[in-house]
Amino acid sequence: MSVNSIRDTFFEECEELLEALVEGLAHMEESPDDMEVVNAVFRSVHSIKGGAGAFALDRLVNFAHTFETVMDKVRGRELGVDEKLISLFHRSGDMLSDLVASARDETEIDDANEAGLIKELESYLGPGGAEEEFSFEAMTLDIGDPAPLELDLPTDGPGGERLFHISFRPHKALYENGHEPLLIFDALAELGSLSATVDLSRIPAFDDFDPSDSVLGWTLELSTSEPETTLHEVFEFVEGLCDLDISVGDATARPAAPAVLVAAEPMIAAAEAAEPGVPQAAPAPRASDTGKTAPNPASQANAQSKESRGPKPTLRVDLDRVDRLINTVGELIINQAMISQRIEELDLPTVAHLTNELEAYKLLARDIQEGVMAIRAQPVKPLFQRMSRIVREASDATNKKAKLVTVGDSTEVDKTVIERLADPLTHMVRNAVDHGLEQSRDREAAGKDPTGTIRLSASHRSGSVFIEIADDGAGLNRERILAKAIEKGLVAPEAELSEPEIDNLLFLPGFSTASQVSSLSGRGVGMDVVKNAVQALGGRVSISSTPGKGTTFTIVLPLTLAVMDGFVISVSDQTMVIPIASILETIRPNARDIHVIGTDSEVVSVRGSYVPIVDVAESLGLRDRPDRSKTGILLLVSTEANGLTALRVSSIHDQRQVVIKSLESNYTAIPGVSAATILGDGKIALILDPEELIRLGHGGGMDPLMQQTRLELRHG
Repeated sequence: MSVNSIRDTFFEECEELLEALVEGLAHMEESPDDMEVVNAVFRSVHSIKGGAGAFALDRLVNFAHTFETVMDKVRGRELGVDEKLISLFHRSGDMLSDLVASARDETEIDDANEAGLIKELESYLGPGGAEEEFSFEAMTLDIGDPAPLELDLPTDGPGGERLFHISFRPHKALYENGHEPLLIFDALAELGSLSATVDLSRIPAFDDFDPSDSVLGWTLELSTSEPETTLHEVFEFVEGLCDLDISVGDATARPAAPAVLVAAEPMIAAAEAAEPGVPQAAPAPRASDTGKTAPNPASQANAQSKESRGPKPTLRVDLDRVDRLINTVGELIINQAMISQRIEELDLPTVAHLTNELEAYKLLARDIQEGVMAIRAQPVKPLFQRMSRIVREASDATNKKAKLVTVGDSTEVDKTVIERLADPLTHMVRNAVDHGLEQSRDREAAGKDPTGTIRLSASHRSGSVFIEIADDGAGLNRERILAKAIEKGLVAPEAELSEPEIDNLLFLPGFSTASQVSSLSGRGVGMDVVKNAVQALGGRVSISSTPGKGTTFTIVLPLTLAVMDGFVISVSDQTMVIPIASILETIRPNARDIHVIGTDSEVVSVRGSYVPIVDVAESLGLRDRPDRSKTGILLLVSTEANGLTALRVSSIHDQRQVVIKSLESNYTAIPGVSAATILGDGKIALILDPEELIRLGHGGGMDPLMQQTRLELRHG
């Protein structure tokens, strides 16, 4: 493995450690006295520092060292965690993330911000602060002739020594990776006065002894003036390969003594007994000699197998390889559709048998597709964690108090969707703090918590991913929004818009309600970028707002950008596809169930309720006049903005899995159409967007001014 590959692996691991750091700090905010959480945060910072030292990333190492030194004081209960310290830890975590990115991408970051944070951290360290310069040298292991089992390496350290109690039990994997406990003991003995006692309780009977097993454990006592951080550095390379517990005692509880490995002789005797011709020492007393029950080898093996269980093994794969595999699966599905089409055209007695075999082929292709898509699926948690920093920075910039609450961050989404959603989500979270939340004094006057809440949630519904960004602020000022739109010439002064239409004005290019240009807003660029980015992902964004209670933006995205299940339908004389996940049921209505309202609107009676009808051909401009023949099929769909609606199509041909091909990258955006696909006969079919079709359908029959306004709202 090349150095660059190892370096890339380090930065990948840094991403995971930074995620754990953000999560840990969030838990610390809720439970500052939970030492397990504090230790987890400390380990994340310490691990980043250790890896950075191996690549001589001194700037990253020095900052992480100062950060972990303050964390070590929290671990030792020398520092209490308050709101100010938590805020500093959050900002230090952000800086650590910036330093990692700077080292990875070889870019520069703000020196003044880094120096200011180091100064703030050092203010918690008392006189002298942290070490001004921290050097990290590569460790070399000499695995030549081992030192004698009995160690005589006492050191008389300076005053202020502490007694550390260390419980150390290696796993089998520790030895398999070439580590040697004696070398660890040597390193500990250099720090102070060490004593070690070996635990032989797990040694089985001689006939059941397996040399590859790990049966020894040690209890160590170290008297040293070194901080606990230094002890963890000694065990750094065996972390996860052993059971380790370090606790602090009082160095005055016992006098300093030379480091001695106690009770090692029985183990040596057992080892010598395994060699023919070597005189055997007296065997260790068996259970029968002591009156105790002998250990059961089977139960001991089960216990050891449980101990060896750790995290599920993972494999890092280049995303390009997964993309190529997904494209191949897509071609496989298209190939299956083409074969199915050709078989249907045959008039042979063996067609039925071929159809059965093809069905098995189809199921196999589906299983492969679902397996490959599961590889790309990633939880939105890392993306949501990044938004916590955005909330903090936006709060500081606007002098507001805000906190982020996340729900459903384990929801899995296609990795490409997550990557491309980062920028629009950042825009929306910043706007929620800047425009949504009131100042603390205004919130208190309204009887609200002075700290505003930004709620970020994700869920799977109806075959789509729903991401909501909600604030508990004052809600949208619709009068001001409409006045701004008229002032900028985006809407005619005489136009009468409904509340949802006024809300959608926020997505028009160049629209902004900010009176002054700031680092967060006022430049007229933002929400239209959000809308375009979401539409490019095949999704849509909607707004709901209640005065005095807040605003919610809802982003609806497809689960995957590669394959979907759909109905192959006819619209006028065109073959198209509509996503099956959006369809609740299909209806072949009777003429008496359809009623005309006004001059051009229709509804259908469905179990006592009246549902509006949208003619798909008319919405797409394939027919100039409404179809009054009362024929065709109605597809009952439910949307966030319009509720139940019936889409009229000419007929339904088939239900099949189709491969999604981007329309914008190959042609251009078409209103009411989200993508395209290739059918079994090689022809291209458009994939419809039910939500947009309904909006287009509701825009029909209006005066030209109103229609133009609607079109501007939809297509920016």
